Amino acid sequence: MADPTDKVEGNVPGKYYVDTNCIDCDVCRETAPANFGANEDEGFSYVMKQPENEEEEALCQEAMEACPVEAIGDDGE
Repeated sequence: MADPTDKVEGNVPGKYYVDTNCIDCDVCRETAPANFGANEDEGFSYVMKQPENEEEEALCQEAMEACPVEAIGDDGE
């Protein structure tokens, strides 16, 4: 489970975040490309935009569930 005290740099404030367990596998960016971005210099993904509608919310949830290292967290709202 993702650690809210260990978030990567660049996450926008809000419900979803990525922590330092991220291995930059690209699953989240493929699943929810409008919401996740990559820090290519450091080799990790981050939440660049919180979901703004039900479709984006569902895709972020899917990305969180698919993350192989459980680096995506959900703080609730």
